[in-house]
Amino acid sequence: MTDPTPARSAWTTFLEQQGSHLHADGDTALPDNFVAPLADLGLISLTGDDAASFLHNQITNDVEKLDLASVRLAGYCTPKGRLLATFLMWKDANQIVLQLPRTLQPAIQKRLQMFVLRAKAKLADISEQRVALGLAGNAAATALLQWFPQLPAQAYGKTDNEHGTLLRVADSRGAPRFQWITSEEQALAAWPVLTQKLTAAGAQAWRLSDIYAGVPTITQPTQEQFVPQMINFELIGGVNFKKGCYPGQEIVARSQYLGKLKRRSVLALVAAGQVAAGAEVFSSEDPGQPCGMVVNAEPAGNGNSACLVEIKLAAAESGSIHLGSVDGPALQLQTLPYELTDPQ
Repeated sequence: MTDPTPARSAWTTFLEQQGSHLHADGDTALPDNFVAPLADLGLISLTGDDAASFLHNQITNDVEKLDLASVRLAGYCTPKGRLLATFLMWKDANQIVLQLPRTLQPAIQKRLQMFVLRAKAKLADISEQRVALGLAGNAAATALLQWFPQLPAQAYGKTDNEHGTLLRVADSRGAPRFQWITSEEQALAAWPVLTQKLTAAGAQAWRLSDIYAGVPTITQPTQEQFVPQMINFELIGGVNFKKGCYPGQEIVARSQYLGKLKRRSVLALVAAGQVAAGAEVFSSEDPGQPCGMVVNAEPAGNGNSACLVEIKLAAAESGSIHLGSVDGPALQLQTLPYELTDPQ
């Protein structure tokens, strides 16, 4: 009789052995320089003659002009313009890759597959075929030179060689961040070398660095809650307003061109150790109804959590904002690494 249990990968086994050594303590500060296994992220591969044109007509960013040296953010919307998922997207000589939370990956892949129809495009889950490492800090950039002598010079640049794919993503706390997408064998060989120079951290540290960078991620509790502009997605390069139609495009464009936006996402600290995405926030000026929602949150040390919070801008400009109810802990608004500008 065949054992139905799938074989466990050497990388999964290794991470379980390393679990107690990974810096993931919410009561301590985020390390300045760290490396983290990003096992919570999934990968969808698109191949075929029509892969680029198919995907171009489904998501918020340009796929047809995506080159081999670039990485892009993109969103996948409902016909009402509400985000179902946010992606990190890149391509190589053989495929286009979408990265998103692994909890969303099966359903999003299935939904995209429904619209392939006669297009020559094939979608595949390659999450188990690659290992993703997140590296942050100036020391991380130096450590990577052993495998990538030429690092991407700017955020959202990419380089490939025999060691894998190196993506530079948005800086966080003034320092560079990278994702190394590679084989299981390469990751196992590189880990002990990297952790001599960098703090070994858990995926929570990477998610926290995303929050400090002002880069949102749609998760299950926040699906269909936000038009891209409500989470600043066009400000960080996730929306192309010249690329043509995709589901929800008319509503996203209308939100952009009707004048001043009334809702945005802000960075905040709150004196609460565990804050859930999808939690509502309330203004002291109007305590009877929520004025916003937590997009992402992670423990940030000293009993606090760092959050990206979608909010009415009027509420952020007057009174105080509280988690859960007007009697809940107050949000301390922080400065984002980019300016909240109005549509031009």
